Amino acid sequence: MSARPDGAPVERARLAGTVAVVTGGSGGLGSGFAETLAGAGAKVAVMGRHLESCERVAERIRQRGGDATAVACDVMERASLERAALAVHERYGKVGILVNGAGGNDPQATTSEQRSFFDLDPDALRRVVDLNLVGTLQACQVFGRDMADRDEGVIINISSMASERPLTRVVGYAAAKAAVNNFTRWLAVHMAQSYGPGIRVNALAPGFFLTQQNQYLMMDVESGELTPRGATVVGHTPMARLGAAQDLASTLLWLADPASGFVTGAIVPVDGGFSAFSGV
Repeated sequence: MSARPDGAPVERARLAGTVAVVTGGSGGLGSGFAETLAGAGAKVAVMGRHLESCERVAERIRQRGGDATAVACDVMERASLERAALAVHERYGKVGILVNGAGGNDPQATTSEQRSFFDLDPDALRRVVDLNLVGTLQACQVFGRDMADRDEGVIINISSMASERPLTRVVGYAAAKAAVNNFTRWLAVHMAQSYGPGIRVNALAPGFFLTQQNQYLMMDVESGELTPRGATVVGHTPMARLGAAQDLASTLLWLADPASGFVTGAIVPVDGGFSAFSGV
């Protein structure tokens, strides 16, 4: 037995021997994805732009008895992805699970009292769309080849509640994640029909989780208290709290596991009931 990020035991044999890639694997949520998959027996390549931070996650996994390696990779550069794939192949072999954890927002693509919609930086908007959509698409192109060759594999994209219920301020991020949903459904059909039904493509749609990207919107840096926006979010979440990385672990494992073999093209919310609540 091993453990998830929250310390709960996981059957190590569930994904034993499967090679998994987690892009954005050094981030708050991405590191949790990597640790969860390793805890279930997968051999995990922790990928991110900064090798040192990826190595810290990989080392933490190894200390817990898992198998992980750190790989530097920028999902916005196709050549970087190709180099990363070669490194994974040399270390572990063909990839069976891809988790597209790389993503995020840019304050310059977010409206505020100081920055109106009309003043949003077009370059910042492009960066947000490129990171969330194009980065995800390119990673699927590079690592999905391994799955197409064998008619076997699992791709899990990371969406957001903002994709289904557009949120105020985060115009670029919400639009990009809505595009990720559409792409997820398209790719699920394409892979199953063109390469075989053994390939499944789904997405996790987290609700409000505190991350480096949204911390400035949700928490007051000086006091550590919720901002008015953060308090509104919690007030519209029936479970009355923000999500934590471990809240995604069981759903991630379910989507990665052969037990969900008839699930593809799904966008699975993990949001504490936010999407079910009308506010009244």
